Amino acid sequence: MALMGSGPEESFLHRSLRIAAVVALYWFISITMVFLNNYLLDNKDLEAPLFVTFFQCLVSVVLCCVMQLLAKMCPWLIDFPPVRFDLKTSREVLPLSVVFISMITFNNLCLKNVGVAFYTVGRSLTTVFNVLLSYVILKQTTSLQAIVCCGIILGGFWLGVDQEGLAGSLSWSGVFFGVIASACVSLNAIYTKKVMPAVDGNIWKLSYYNNINACVLFLPLIFIFGEFGRLVSFSRAFDMGFWGMMILGGVFGFAIGYVTGLQIKFTSPLTHNVSGTAKACAQTVIAVLYESSTKSALWWTSNMMVLGGSSAYTVVKSREMKGTPHKVPQDSTKEKLLPEEKDNPDV
Repeated sequence: MALMGSGPEESFLHRSLRIAAVVALYWFISITMVFLNNYLLDNKDLEAPLFVTFFQCLVSVVLCCVMQLLAKMCPWLIDFPPVRFDLKTSREVLPLSVVFISMITFNNLCLKNVGVAFYTVGRSLTTVFNVLLSYVILKQTTSLQAIVCCGIILGGFWLGVDQEGLAGSLSWSGVFFGVIASACVSLNAIYTKKVMPAVDGNIWKLSYYNNINACVLFLPLIFIFGEFGRLVSFSRAFDMGFWGMMILGGVFGFAIGYVTGLQIKFTSPLTHNVSGTAKACAQTVIAVLYESSTKSALWWTSNMMVLGGSSAYTVVKSREMKGTPHKVPQDSTKEKLLPEEKDNPDV
């Protein structure tokens, strides 16, 4: 009897370890990416956030090409769709790409100005904008419970801003960039649904075209905002250590999309959102400890309100999905996946 029961027990253990490994990988890549981006953007020798973001998009395009090549050579090892650049598809994806570059640019500007510790609160209004823009653009109504969750998030956001101000570390420009980034994340999810048919519903094809379009769109912006001149006079232009960190930032930016999909595949969209919320909490604690700063009880309360409201909203939406026809959950699953991806850009 013991031998007969060992198989399922081993299977359960193996499944549990695999899920734990995937969640740990997601946490590691997501948290490391945020700290790495903060390091690159906080470089006092090079004030060029647009170039940093452009370079990460360029690395993503190169990695897409590398993954395609590896998929041809080792199809049993890597599953990556073949993508050939098509100008018509690129034009169809272009409106989303404009939202995409706005999202990652304002996200990075927020991170640059507020730091990692306040980043969770500074970028906390994505859920609120999801509800607002879904009503304005898609005419989708929201339940009272979901609205209450949004109210808790808003309360946590304003309390966090108040506490940062009292501590003398508030960056109003960082808060502004965070609010705009949150709105762009929501718009990105909405426009992605509209553009998906153009790329056959494949998220990797979308990433390929999005990043190519972004590279082209970023070039004139780099010139307009004077970053090209700063690059020419940059003292570490030939420092391989600096470029190594830049490439690593791009690799982690590309990897977050993969591990996000992996975590959802081996758990669920709901578990993924809960994991993301817990990750944000751990990320904030690590940042405070790393900076050796002291935060007030109300400052921590603001973070708990934001994270608690976000988790409650996820649970409420999950329950609502279970009570709706099968067609709705499919869209809702995409909606839960896409905002978290630019958490890459963490989304």
